[in-house]
Amino acid sequence: MISTLTLFAITACTKSTNEIKGEKYVPAFHLQNCNLELGNVHFTKMVNDADKEISETEGVIHFTAPEGTDFFIDPNEGKLTKATAKILLTEIDNSKPFTFTARLKPGFTEYGLYNAADLVVMANDTLWQKFCFEQDERGKHRVVTVRTVGTSDDNNHEVINQDHIYYKISSDTYTIANYYSLDGKQWQMVRLYKNNYPLQLYVGICSQSPTKGECISEFSELSLSTNNVGDFRLGE
Repeated sequence: MISTLTLFAITACTKSTNEIKGEKYVPAFHLQNCNLELGNVHFTKMVNDADKEISETEGVIHFTAPEGTDFFIDPNEGKLTKATAKILLTEIDNSKPFTFTARLKPGFTEYGLYNAADLVVMANDTLWQKFCFEQDERGKHRVVTVRTVGTSDDNNHEVINQDHIYYKISSDTYTIANYYSLDGKQWQMVRLYKNNYPLQLYVGICSQSPTKGECISEFSELSLSTNNVGDFRLGE
């Protein structure tokens, strides 16, 4: 049993005081500054020196996740908890609507269990969400949402029979919805929940490889706007 969970601190000066059943979360690292203009998005913050794993060629961002990298707060006594993922972030004003969209192509491999490319929304070390295109236990490639409020849930959605996907996260300041698309045109909602994040909020991208080998994910067609979808059921 892990008695002390090491997690992400979103500020350099404030430590987490969240406790779950008496277990205190101790920050493992701080939000770092960076300055990367990638795919029309200006990333100004990062976690775990993420900028060292980034390259861009002809509008395609290549994001390498070394073996053992993940971000997850395991509700089962912390057995699978990790705070090793490398993440690029940009700050947004959560008092305004936003829509964050990208094309994701994870580096799936034969033995890369839970390899994924992610879009993320982060407020602090125990309040965040990641939207993953992930390889499951049977080698299938799935839409996965992980929402963390103290500990992480883990929701597996549709199996996708192609190597890339389009993701969209949109907020009207009251709710946040997650959508996927096979072609970037027709969208399917997979998750909607209350926007209970603070005004200072971050969105970004992440590549993960929790188990074996590295995962080189590709991100393209990034878009971050200050408006929301018109129809939260259709994602359009």
